Amino acid sequence: MLEIKNLTKVYGAGKNKLVAVDTISLTVERGSFFGLLGPNGAGKSTTIHCITGIAEPTSGQILIDGLDVVKDYKLARSKVGLSSQEFNTNIFNTPEQLMDYMGGYYGLKKDERKRRIDALIKRFDLEKHRSVIFQKLSGGLKRRAMLGRALVHQPDLLILDEPTAGVDVAQRKDLWEYLKELNAQGTTIILTSHYLEEIEYLCNEIAIINHGRIVAEGTKAEFIQGGKSVEERYLEIISNENIPLTQ
Repeated sequence: MLEIKNLTKVYGAGKNKLVAVDTISLTVERGSFFGLLGPNGAGKSTTIHCITGIAEPTSGQILIDGLDVVKDYKLARSKVGLSSQEFNTNIFNTPEQLMDYMGGYYGLKKDERKRRIDALIKRFDLEKHRSVIFQKLSGGLKRRAMLGRALVHQPDLLILDEPTAGVDVAQRKDLWEYLKELNAQGTTIILTSHYLEEIEYLCNEIAIINHGRIVAEGTKAEFIQGGKSVEERYLEIISNENIPLTQ
């Protein structure tokens, strides 16, 4: 379970002060497929950065299975896999090297790393590219390599920040089915995406963040009641945050 309690993240001070996330609270139950939506600059990536230790909260608390992500950083972080929107990796490493390094970081022995890496490379159709440096991969191949890196230690919580950006339609649909299968096996998944049909197809819980605050939260059924799509309801809420989710 992921618990976010009154999380605030402030950058800068004085005239340069920016409140990126403003006292948000969320609970993501174990086994959920949770969609986190919001416009660019709304606070989605900052929230993810605080969960994964890339940024430290200004105030509030984040717990992963009861472990504080600040006080119990290493153990809490070992439960999380992150495929970020940015390609924040060594561009001269190959997909195999990216996964091997991450597996080693989390203490996997060499034989176990190789077994898992071989399986991920096969699953993401990277066999012909396993020894090609990241810099030379297409956008879709880079996304698949990053996802493999996030999964190599078999995390309980997988966070995907725009995982299908730059991925073609056929590969996107294949990834959807893989993620559904992974979730059915017990992996908790948090997904951010600008493809709202992706959120509607995959997620059972959804929250919308805007201007650093949670402005709507509920089940997918609550979002699509009345025959509306997630996209229609999202646009309604973003344009008028006073609209209740259930009417």
